[in-house]
Amino acid sequence: MEALYQYAWLIPLLPLLGAMVVGLGLISYSQATSNLRRGSAIFIVSLLGTAMVLSFAILWSQINGHETYTQMFEWAAAGNFKLSMGYTIDHLTALMLVIVTTVAFLVMVYTDGYMAHDPGYVRFYAYLSLFSSSMLGLVVSPNLVQVYIFWELVGVSSYLLIGFWYDRKAAADACQKAFVTNRVGDFGLLLGMLGIYWATGSFEFEVMGVRLEQLVETGALSAGLATLFGVLVFLGPAAKSAQFPLHVWLPDAMEGPTPISALIHAATMVAAGVFLVARMYPVFEHLPVVMNIIAWTGAFTAFLGATIAITQNDIKKGLAYSTISQLGYMVMAMGVGAYSAGLFHLMTHAYFKAMLFLCSGSVIHGMEAVVGHNPVLAQDMRLMGGLRKYMPVTSACFLIGTLAICGIPPFAGFWSKDEILGSAFGANPALWLIGWATAGMTAFYMFRMYFSTFEGEFRGNDEQIKQQLMAANSTGEKVEMTPAVAFGPGAMDPKELEHGHDDHDHDHGHHSDSPHESPISMTLPLMVLAIPSMIIGLLGTPFANYFEQFIYAPGESLAEVLEGLAEFDLTEFLIMAGNSVGIALIGITFASLMYLSRKIDPGAIAEKIKPLYNFSLNKWYLDDLNDFLFVKGSRRLARQVLEVDYKVVDGAVNLTGFITLLTGEGLKYLENGRAQFYALIVFVAVLGLVVFSGV
Repeated sequence: MEALYQYAWLIPLLPLLGAMVVGLGLISYSQATSNLRRGSAIFIVSLLGTAMVLSFAILWSQINGHETYTQMFEWAAAGNFKLSMGYTIDHLTALMLVIVTTVAFLVMVYTDGYMAHDPGYVRFYAYLSLFSSSMLGLVVSPNLVQVYIFWELVGVSSYLLIGFWYDRKAAADACQKAFVTNRVGDFGLLLGMLGIYWATGSFEFEVMGVRLEQLVETGALSAGLATLFGVLVFLGPAAKSAQFPLHVWLPDAMEGPTPISALIHAATMVAAGVFLVARMYPVFEHLPVVMNIIAWTGAFTAFLGATIAITQNDIKKGLAYSTISQLGYMVMAMGVGAYSAGLFHLMTHAYFKAMLFLCSGSVIHGMEAVVGHNPVLAQDMRLMGGLRKYMPVTSACFLIGTLAICGIPPFAGFWSKDEILGSAFGANPALWLIGWATAGMTAFYMFRMYFSTFEGEFRGNDEQIKQQLMAANSTGEKVEMTPAVAFGPGAMDPKELEHGHDDHDHDHGHHSDSPHESPISMTLPLMVLAIPSMIIGLLGTPFANYFEQFIYAPGESLAEVLEGLAEFDLTEFLIMAGNSVGIALIGITFASLMYLSRKIDPGAIAEKIKPLYNFSLNKWYLDDLNDFLFVKGSRRLARQVLEVDYKVVDGAVNLTGFITLLTGEGLKYLENGRAQFYALIVFVAVLGLVVFSGV
């Protein structure tokens, strides 16, 4: 068993090896590697599958009581400064390794069907493998510096994948937005890291927490400065896990292919932020102001995401804001000290949200058989309806995911969300109230999505609705291929720009009157993910909480955890669970009255509360505010700087040149080479001196 831990470094290395081999092949032998489509996919998926098997073996070993294993080596040294790198395997690492590898493996299997006819098929697999490797490297990192290195690799990978269709302007803008927004958070994380190292002299998580607490208690470091360091560090997770106000990149990330949306929203990038909060918990738990900021940021983000998701018509955008809301729950849990509950929801959410996104990709795949490869039409729920009879597997899996995220027992989301709400109520009833109201909105918008997509009559052939949607769409984007010179890291094959994104089997000019079920390579991952979405929550029931016995806060002991679990109050549980299920059922009822039986007209309600409806539909106008302040504001500042450069800097340089020119032109008349003229000048000068001296 010890040998298993000695070779645990292979888990992040194997997908990195796959990305390197295929990537170098694309760079060096582009045409040949691109033609080895299925072979490249099998190679990359096999390597990740091997990493998944190793991850399960390590998790089983940790469950059976193996001690934390850490392997380190000295990476850099200068005087007294020494920096070590390596990997650590503990309970949290083992759990995250399994979550990341299982979701990434199923996403890669699904990708084979979804991207079957995309000319960038091989390149996409290379990027997926790099992304998986970056996240796996992050979760095994033993210190904050190594976390930061892989943290940035995750950001670069997401940039490549969100902008995968880089010739589409919306995708190019989205990947830049994601990259820039995350740089804001990462700069705060870097400053916080350096500040904590300056104070504690360490990048080790446990050491930082202990030393920082001692410094604050002895007065050697002010509580305000320690709080500032904590807030700066939290900026990194706030950006990665899409917390207000750095959440704006995540909905736009939907411009990437659906498989990467599932991976980003479930097990990799957004999970990285919550994971880092968990790793930094020894530091944060001693800073009450920081913990309050984390809790309220999470609560507000949960509410914000839910209020925006209510009015979204794009199926992927609706799921994106749903992710923002659920991430808010996780962060709120961490802020109120519910360490185990936050990570439990991270696990359950990873499985049902990955399934929901892959279901949305299956829906889009089926819709494109009718409307063609046009995101405006293929992703709009107003053009769907009745898909259950055409896509029974996708419909059933989407319903399971919807029940899970709405917190309906016994599905996975019920147990994790209820534990968070219970902990929030104990910490601050106001936080519970926000989470409780958000749970009702979650049930409403998720069943709105389900009923609009899978129930009723199919609307995909209604030309009037199509024209209205195209006219109402602000961008009116159709997939237009712009011939251009391929450049940059995304452009391995210049011939890709000569083709459309025919990423599905049907999309070769063929259209049918009705959608169809996706191929087995796409539906099989959905069915596999449906299993944990239904039953994995049973690991964390309050009356037999095996999850919390395995994952608990660093400062606690197993005996303390067992003592706390022994205090389980059934009456209190039934009251709290009854409240959360009750508000969810109310949300489902309203959704069914509006979008299933049509007894309530949602359009009439929207007209009556037009300002609120527009406020939600326009995402609280936060994108417009950012555009005004930062995009247009930076352009205005740039123009003003240009004016200063032109009039002041260039003016001073030009003035110097003008004076030089003027004096040169004047002096050239005095330098004519005639001796008589020079004698005259000397005579005048002497005469002048005599006159002035006489005066």
